[in-house]
Amino acid sequence: MPLANSAPTTADAARRLLVDGRLVDAERTFATLNPATGDVLGHAPDATAEHAKTAVAAARRAFDTTGWTTGKEFRAHCLDQLHRALTEHLQELRELTIAEVGAPRLLTHGQQLDEPVELVRYYADLLRTHPLTEDLGEVEYLGRRHRRWVEKEAGGVLAAIVPYNYPTQLALAKLAPALAAGCTVVLKGAPDTPLITLALGELIARHTDIPAGVVNVLTSSGAEIGELLTTHPGIDMVSFTGSTATGRRVMAAASGTVKKVFLELGGKSALIVLDDADFAAASMYAAYMICLHAGQSCAITSRMLVPRRHHDEIVERVAAALDRVRYGDPAHPKTYMGPLISERQREKVDGMVRRAVAAGATLVMGGKRVDPGFFYTPTLLTGVDPASELAQEEVFGPVLAVIPYDDEDHAVRIANNSVYGLSGAVHGRDQERAIALARRIRTGTFSINGGNYFFSDTPFGGYKQSGIGREKGVDGLEEFMERKTFGAVVA
Repeated sequence: MPLANSAPTTADAARRLLVDGRLVDAERTFATLNPATGDVLGHAPDATAEHAKTAVAAARRAFDTTGWTTGKEFRAHCLDQLHRALTEHLQELRELTIAEVGAPRLLTHGQQLDEPVELVRYYADLLRTHPLTEDLGEVEYLGRRHRRWVEKEAGGVLAAIVPYNYPTQLALAKLAPALAAGCTVVLKGAPDTPLITLALGELIARHTDIPAGVVNVLTSSGAEIGELLTTHPGIDMVSFTGSTATGRRVMAAASGTVKKVFLELGGKSALIVLDDADFAAASMYAAYMICLHAGQSCAITSRMLVPRRHHDEIVERVAAALDRVRYGDPAHPKTYMGPLISERQREKVDGMVRRAVAAGATLVMGGKRVDPGFFYTPTLLTGVDPASELAQEEVFGPVLAVIPYDDEDHAVRIANNSVYGLSGAVHGRDQERAIALARRIRTGTFSINGGNYFFSDTPFGGYKQSGIGREKGVDGLEEFMERKTFGAVVA
């Protein structure tokens, strides 16, 4: 069956909320734009506090009074159905992702869409094999034998709040393991990309046996719904992906009811180029990473640390690579970089570039707006003070700062001089040397010579103010579980 309103890239592509097993309208809607044109793409329901309260009550009831939490095989069956529905509607979802997220078609065949769809199957399979008990053996205590064991059970009702940059990937990275664990969920989409998140709710309602209340999907134009979810006593856990500033507020709000909080936040990752590196390969990596989804990724390497004596050569190579990046219409199969999500985001990116230049940085290339839509050209800056705003704050745009270092210790100090600790990279021909340096950097993920760490079975998350906890892999499943320890007298 086609998704409701089967022309999702037109202005009448209105969708509905999923609340307690029903697809419902809201009294008000808000517009979502195509970031490649700036035109209205469609309208999304603007959920009210009553919608949110009803959703939480439904999720609470489904968790407390149904067999969802204990029906392991049934949950795996429902995940199989969701995977099948996503696969059958993949092309519709692809076109909607391109139009609403501004993601290039090329990227939808990877992290934006195809890979997260497979994450659902991964968790269905993992649920069938992952042990939910751990035997701790028997001990003698006060003259009697005591058996001890641990059981892993569903953590409760989850509020899952996702941002605009990878909305399907981030929604499924929360939804799939939470459902596998036996949780019930209230999923809130981003106001910039509501339609693609609502489409997930429609697929669940129309094509799976997931019971009413187990998954609820909300969208809203403001912050009220997110604030309600983080403070509501019916919510046991909050899983939030977004900026560190907002993550701090989420954590503070959740503390009033001592909710378990998962946070995947910002990053200011460093790419360290060693003096024995293949400079051509490192420069190409730097250029294409900073332009991935127009720089709208928390894990991209936005600081490039280079040996001082090779600085000018590497800058020249990076500029040449950036000049070859094809940007424009995200629907075109050869486009590598699409637009920023909004004019608001473009203003933020441009403002940071302007302030960096005013503070003494050199604009080597880029720094230009391209209309129509919200495009911003690949941008390269040198002479950036490692302690300055551009080197310390997340830009979330295609802006790369090249910073020289004197020796490896100096490079490590620069890389670690950040409140963030999400990711990083190193390039060097001596792989053992490169790995040894990587181990000195305080981040949750790291790439060696372009190596990819982002797979269904690999945990992802950060150190320091880049977050708390891990998504994906076994760690991602156990984020949504509680551990109950038992002791029983056996003799």
